[in-house]
Amino acid sequence: MLTIIIPVYNEGENITSAVERIEKEVKYPYQINLIYDSDEDTTLEPAKNLNVNLVKNKYGKGVLNAIKTGLENVQTEFAVVTMADLSDPPEVINNMLDSAIKNNSSIVCASRYMVGGKQIGGPFLKKMMSKYAGLSLHYLAGIPVHDVTNSFKLYRKSFLDYVKIESTGGFELGLELVVKAFKNGDIITEVPTVWTDRVAGKSNFKLIEWLPKYLKWYFMAFRGIFKRK
Repeated sequence: MLTIIIPVYNEGENITSAVERIEKEVKYPYQINLIYDSDEDTTLEPAKNLNVNLVKNKYGKGVLNAIKTGLENVQTEFAVVTMADLSDPPEVINNMLDSAIKNNSSIVCASRYMVGGKQIGGPFLKKMMSKYAGLSLHYLAGIPVHDVTNSFKLYRKSFLDYVKIESTGGFELGLELVVKAFKNGDIITEVPTVWTDRVAGKSNFKLIEWLPKYLKWYFMAFRGIFKRK
Protein backbone atom coordinates (compact mmCIF):
# COMPACT_ATOMS: atom_id res chain seq x y z
CA MET A 1 0.00 0.00 0.00
CA LEU A 2 2.77 2.45 0.93
CA THR A 3 6.31 3.38 -0.06
CA ILE A 4 8.28 5.25 2.60
CA ILE A 5 10.89 7.39 0.85
CA ILE A 6 13.91 8.44 2.89
CA PRO A 7 16.55 10.62 1.19
CA VAL A 8 19.86 10.01 2.93
CA TYR A 9 23.26 11.67 3.03
CA ASN A 10 25.74 10.18 5.51
CA GLU A 11 23.00 9.11 7.94
CA GLY A 12 24.95 6.16 9.32
CA GLU A 13 24.31 7.38 12.87
CA ASN A 14 20.56 7.55 12.39
CA ILE A 15 19.34 5.03 9.85
CA THR A 16 19.09 1.95 12.06
CA SER A 17 17.10 3.80 14.72
CA ALA A 18 14.87 5.36 12.05
CA VAL A 19 14.03 2.02 10.42
CA GLU A 20 13.44 0.35 13.79
CA ARG A 21 11.01 3.14 14.75
CA ILE A 22 9.15 2.73 11.46
CA GLU A 23 8.92 -1.03 11.95
CA LYS A 24 7.55 -0.52 15.45
CA GLU A 25 5.08 2.29 14.77
CA VAL A 26 3.73 2.07 11.20
CA LYS A 27 0.71 -0.24 11.07
CA TYR A 28 -0.04 -0.28 7.33
CA PRO A 29 1.82 -2.52 4.84
CA TYR A 30 4.84 -0.64 3.50
CA GLN A 31 8.25 -0.83 1.90
CA ILE A 32 11.16 1.52 2.62
CA ASN A 33 13.24 3.02 -0.19
CA LEU A 34 16.47 4.74 0.84
CA ILE A 35 17.63 7.19 -1.82
CA TYR A 36 21.38 7.83 -1.71
CA ASP A 37 23.85 9.88 -3.76
CA SER A 38 27.11 7.94 -3.78
CA ASP A 39 28.52 4.53 -2.97
CA GLU A 40 30.65 6.12 -0.23
CA ASP A 41 27.63 7.26 1.79
CA THR A 42 27.93 6.17 5.43
CA THR A 43 24.27 5.13 5.41
CA LEU A 44 24.88 2.15 3.15
CA GLU A 45 26.85 -0.15 5.45
CA PRO A 46 24.29 -0.28 8.30
CA ALA A 47 21.46 -0.28 5.75
CA LYS A 48 22.66 -3.64 4.41
CA ASN A 49 21.41 -5.23 7.63
CA LEU A 50 17.97 -3.61 7.40
CA ASN A 51 14.80 -4.49 5.50
CA VAL A 52 15.07 -1.63 3.00
CA ASN A 53 15.57 -1.05 -0.71
CA LEU A 54 18.60 0.97 -1.74
CA VAL A 55 17.89 3.28 -4.69
CA LYS A 56 20.65 5.42 -6.17
CA ASN A 57 19.81 9.05 -6.93
CA LYS A 58 19.63 9.21 -10.74
CA TYR A 59 19.51 12.98 -11.16
CA GLY A 60 22.72 14.03 -9.41
CA LYS A 61 23.55 14.96 -5.84
CA GLY A 62 21.21 16.75 -3.47
CA VAL A 63 18.03 16.23 -1.49
CA LEU A 64 15.75 17.51 -4.25
CA ASN A 65 17.10 15.00 -6.74
CA ALA A 66 16.90 12.23 -4.14
CA ILE A 67 13.24 12.96 -3.38
CA LYS A 68 12.46 13.28 -7.09
CA THR A 69 14.11 9.92 -7.76
CA GLY A 70 12.14 8.40 -4.90
CA LEU A 71 8.79 9.75 -6.06
CA GLU A 72 9.37 8.53 -9.61
CA ASN A 73 10.04 4.99 -8.36
CA VAL A 74 6.74 4.62 -6.49
CA GLN A 75 4.79 1.48 -7.41
CA THR A 76 2.37 1.51 -4.47
CA GLU A 77 -0.88 3.43 -4.03
CA PHE A 78 0.70 5.98 -1.69
CA ALA A 79 4.14 7.39 -0.89
CA VAL A 80 5.44 9.25 2.16
CA VAL A 81 8.59 11.38 2.21
CA THR A 82 10.27 11.45 5.61
CA MET A 83 13.78 12.03 6.97
CA ALA A 84 16.29 9.67 8.56
CA ASP A 85 17.01 11.98 11.51
CA LEU A 86 13.76 11.07 13.34
CA SER A 87 12.57 14.68 13.27
CA ASP A 88 9.33 13.25 11.85
CA PRO A 89 7.53 10.79 14.18
CA PRO A 90 6.78 7.60 12.18
CA GLU A 91 3.51 6.98 14.05
CA VAL A 92 2.02 10.02 12.27
CA ILE A 93 2.24 8.08 8.98
CA ASN A 94 -0.74 6.01 10.16
CA ASN A 95 -2.83 9.17 10.59
CA MET A 96 -1.72 10.44 7.18
CA LEU A 97 -2.90 7.26 5.49
CA ASP A 98 -6.15 7.30 7.46
CA SER A 99 -6.78 10.85 6.21
CA ALA A 100 -5.91 9.99 2.60
CA ILE A 101 -8.26 7.01 2.56
CA LYS A 102 -11.10 8.78 4.35
CA ASN A 103 -10.93 12.00 2.32
CA ASN A 104 -9.60 10.69 -1.02
CA SER A 105 -6.67 13.08 -0.59
CA SER A 106 -4.03 13.57 -3.25
CA ILE A 107 -1.70 15.01 -0.61
CA VAL A 108 -1.70 14.80 3.17
CA CYS A 109 0.55 17.28 4.96
CA ALA A 110 1.99 16.60 8.38
CA SER A 111 1.41 20.00 10.00
CA ARG A 112 3.41 21.65 12.76
CA TYR A 113 1.18 24.72 12.72
CA MET A 114 -2.34 23.32 13.09
CA VAL A 115 -4.03 22.50 16.40
CA GLY A 116 -2.09 19.64 17.97
CA GLY A 117 1.08 20.33 15.98
CA LYS A 118 4.37 21.62 17.35
CA GLN A 119 7.99 22.32 16.42
CA ILE A 120 10.75 21.64 18.94
CA GLY A 121 14.16 23.16 18.27
CA GLY A 122 15.65 24.25 14.98
CA PRO A 123 16.95 27.70 13.90
CA PHE A 124 14.63 30.52 14.96
CA LEU A 125 14.67 32.36 11.60
CA LYS A 126 13.95 29.21 9.62
CA LYS A 127 11.11 28.34 11.99
CA MET A 128 9.47 31.77 11.76
CA MET A 129 9.74 31.97 7.97
CA SER A 130 8.27 28.50 7.58
CA LYS A 131 5.44 29.18 10.00
CA TYR A 132 4.36 32.50 8.52
CA ALA A 133 4.68 31.22 4.96
CA GLY A 134 2.33 28.37 5.79
CA LEU A 135 -0.18 30.49 7.69
CA SER A 136 -0.24 33.27 5.10
CA LEU A 137 -0.84 30.80 2.27
CA HIS A 138 -3.65 29.29 4.32
CA TYR A 139 -5.42 32.53 5.22
CA LEU A 140 -4.61 34.68 2.19
CA ALA A 141 -4.32 32.25 -0.73
CA GLY A 142 -6.86 29.77 0.61
CA ILE A 143 -4.65 26.67 0.66
CA PRO A 144 -6.56 24.30 2.98
CA VAL A 145 -3.59 23.35 5.18
CA HIS A 146 -1.42 25.28 7.63
CA ASP A 147 2.05 23.88 6.90
CA VAL A 148 3.13 23.73 3.25
CA THR A 149 6.91 23.75 3.78
CA ASN A 150 7.29 20.59 5.86
CA SER A 151 8.69 17.85 3.62
CA PHE A 152 6.87 15.20 5.67
CA LYS A 153 4.01 14.58 3.25
CA LEU A 154 1.98 11.72 1.81
CA TYR A 155 1.23 11.62 -1.92
CA ARG A 156 -1.24 9.52 -3.89
CA LYS A 157 0.43 7.79 -6.85
CA SER A 158 -2.29 8.90 -9.28
CA PHE A 159 -1.35 12.51 -8.44
CA LEU A 160 2.37 11.84 -8.87
CA ASP A 161 1.70 10.24 -12.25
CA TYR A 162 0.40 13.46 -13.81
CA VAL A 163 2.23 16.23 -11.98
CA LYS A 164 5.51 17.56 -13.35
CA ILE A 165 8.23 18.42 -10.83
CA GLU A 166 9.98 21.66 -11.75
CA SER A 167 11.88 22.49 -8.55
CA THR A 168 15.64 22.85 -8.94
CA GLY A 169 16.90 23.51 -5.41
CA GLY A 170 16.10 21.82 -2.12
CA PHE A 171 13.06 21.10 -0.02
CA GLU A 172 10.81 23.52 -1.93
CA LEU A 173 9.59 20.50 -3.92
CA GLY A 174 6.95 19.85 -1.24
CA LEU A 175 5.67 23.42 -1.53
CA GLU A 176 5.58 23.13 -5.33
CA LEU A 177 3.46 19.99 -5.24
CA VAL A 178 0.98 21.44 -2.75
CA VAL A 179 0.57 24.59 -4.84
CA LYS A 180 0.01 22.56 -8.01
CA ALA A 181 -2.48 20.26 -6.30
CA PHE A 182 -4.33 23.29 -4.93
CA LYS A 183 -4.48 25.00 -8.31
CA ASN A 184 -5.72 21.82 -9.94
CA GLY A 185 -8.51 21.28 -7.39
CA ASP A 186 -7.03 18.14 -5.86
CA ILE A 187 -7.97 17.30 -2.28
CA ILE A 188 -5.29 18.31 0.25
CA THR A 189 -5.66 17.44 3.93
CA GLU A 190 -3.47 17.64 7.01
CA VAL A 191 -2.80 15.90 10.30
CA PRO A 192 -0.85 17.31 13.26
CA THR A 193 2.77 16.36 13.86
CA VAL A 194 5.45 17.26 16.39
CA TRP A 195 8.72 18.04 14.61
CA THR A 196 11.91 17.66 16.67
CA ASP A 197 15.32 18.92 15.56
CA ARG A 198 17.91 16.23 14.86
CA VAL A 199 20.22 15.02 17.64
CA ALA A 200 22.77 13.22 15.44
CA GLY A 201 24.33 14.03 12.09
CA LYS A 202 24.33 17.33 10.24
CA SER A 203 21.45 19.19 8.61
CA ASN A 204 21.89 20.05 4.92
CA PHE A 205 19.21 22.76 4.85
CA LYS A 206 20.52 25.83 2.95
CA LEU A 207 18.20 28.71 3.81
CA ILE A 208 19.88 31.55 1.88
CA GLU A 209 20.50 29.48 -1.25
CA TRP A 210 17.00 27.98 -1.37
CA LEU A 211 14.91 30.98 -0.27
CA PRO A 212 14.39 32.41 -3.81
CA LYS A 213 13.17 29.00 -4.95
CA TYR A 214 10.65 28.86 -2.10
CA LEU A 215 9.45 32.36 -2.97
CA LYS A 216 8.79 31.33 -6.58
CA TRP A 217 6.23 28.73 -5.49
CA TYR A 218 4.92 30.90 -2.66
CA PHE A 219 3.87 33.63 -5.10
CA MET A 220 2.66 31.02 -7.61
CA ALA A 221 -0.04 30.08 -5.11
CA PHE A 222 -1.68 33.45 -5.79
CA ARG A 223 -1.63 33.03 -9.56
CA GLY A 224 -3.51 30.98 -12.19
CA ILE A 225 -3.84 27.29 -12.90
CA PHE A 226 -0.67 25.44 -13.86
CA LYS A 227 -0.39 23.39 -17.03
CA ARG A 228 -0.15 19.63 -16.83
CA LYS A 229 2.80 17.94 -18.49
